[in-house]
Amino acid sequence: MRSSPRSARSTHAWASASVASEDPAAAGACRPAEAAGLLRVAAVQLNATADREANLANADRLVRAAAAHGARLVVLPEKWPLLGSGRQLRDGAEPIDGPAVSWARACATELALELVAGSFAERTADGRIHNTSLHISPSGDIRASYRKIHMFDVTIDGIDYRESEHEDPGDEIVLSRTDDGLELGLTVCYDLRFPELYRILALRGARVLVVPAAFTLATTRDHWETLLRARAIENQAFVIAANQIGENEPGHRSGGRSMIVDPWGVVLAQAADSVGVIVADLDLARLDAIRASLPSLANRRPAAYRWPA
Repeated sequence: MRSSPRSARSTHAWASASVASEDPAAAGACRPAEAAGLLRVAAVQLNATADREANLANADRLVRAAAAHGARLVVLPEKWPLLGSGRQLRDGAEPIDGPAVSWARACATELALELVAGSFAERTADGRIHNTSLHISPSGDIRASYRKIHMFDVTIDGIDYRESEHEDPGDEIVLSRTDDGLELGLTVCYDLRFPELYRILALRGARVLVVPAAFTLATTRDHWETLLRARAIENQAFVIAANQIGENEPGHRSGGRSMIVDPWGVVLAQAADSVGVIVADLDLARLDAIRASLPSLANRRPAAYRWPA
């Protein structure tokens, strides 16, 4: 394993703050990563609104751009098909076989990539609505479904957010696996503030933690990077965090700065303050080396940990 990095921004892997070109010819850039045994991944940063058609068109364009640049695993942000008021989310909720998921499955199949389809407002057969994230395989199969556990019921800068008024929480922690056997820990947005969720995912084998999000502008500015790097460091895992950016309804803004972080806490890629894609190569051998030389997960003492009643 290399010595401790001098900077929180890495130069050891090819990384880009954004993908400027959408020319499929750029896919040739993936060859060095594949030859070196690296996994190229991408996070898509969107400014979704209540305009479904525009959201889908932008998601399609940017997922294709990520694939053209060699990404084999792509993560979309929270509520990529529709982001707006609670009423708009309820009215726009769709079943798991609805148009948003159908597009995601078709796109993953056509591009032959692993797609974490951010999250969408899922309407179940019993009428409940969940904030649901899906992992879709390159064959278009829904490999895993995670319903956001922690509801965003907070007040920030005088604005009340009450997610529980229009959505129901999930109650299951979900670990998925890619076709190549890479373990993915599925989480959504506000989950990021609950480290116990991430620790359980790591102990179950997660080597990559995905965080589709619509973090507010204020919390992105002051907390986002710190939380992402903390989750990566303490669980010695890669973190791929795809955030929304910009205004989705009057007075409600997301802060962008989508990131890919390595197990040492080094930021491999960070998005500019605009819609776009970030790409980085994950060196899984580096993860193994970090866990071997600084075995904090193995050095845990669960018998000594007593949770308060």
